Amino acid sequence: MNRTTGDDGGHGEGGGRDRDEAGRARSARPRDGLGRPLPYGAEGVPRQPEGVVRGPDETLREAQRLLDAGMPFHAHEVFEDAWKSGPEAERDLWQGLAQLAVGLTHAARGNTAGGARLLRRGADRLEGATPGPDGAYGIDVGGLVAWARKLAGRIEGAEGAEGAEGAEGAEGAEGAEGAEGAEGADAGGRVVDAAAEAPRLCPRPA
Repeated sequence: MNRTTGDDGGHGEGGGRDRDEAGRARSARPRDGLGRPLPYGAEGVPRQPEGVVRGPDETLREAQRLLDAGMPFHAHEVFEDAWKSGPEAERDLWQGLAQLAVGLTHAARGNTAGGARLLRRGADRLEGATPGPDGAYGIDVGGLVAWARKLAGRIEGAEGAEGAEGAEGAEGAEGAEGAEGAEGADAGGRVVDAAAEAPRLCPRPA
């Protein structure tokens, strides 16, 4: 990751933009496991490289690893690569999974309103998705839809019980963009444990 700088060293109105090794604009600030930006120089969680082309099985393995580690923000980046590099017919499948990961990210940040909204949006997208050639690659679509709607209802109930305000920044999030655009959108609501709430993308082998 590189930083192009202006007269003020890259900070403020006159600064340049952070760019990745391919020259694409991408924030170089380190992030924690939920994707929240940390100060420059802080030790954060390594970002997923952008534009990685993985097969469906590899995508699911890597995303599950990140979800189980309590890093749904980073899992959504894996799903984002899948829907950007995969067949157009599978776009809704991978975008729906990305939205579930973004919804869990928001819920774990205390953004209950945004989290519930994105969980339901991802569930709706998954329900309408065209399965892959191997029956959606073994993905437990029905189980994920049920998980997302149950978690959405539970965190909304917790929000109502504690009087938490809805969050800004998750409106209009399609696929993964909502997580990037909500860096400061934590609303102070009741948070969930991202690792404890992580869904199973595929059923465990018998």
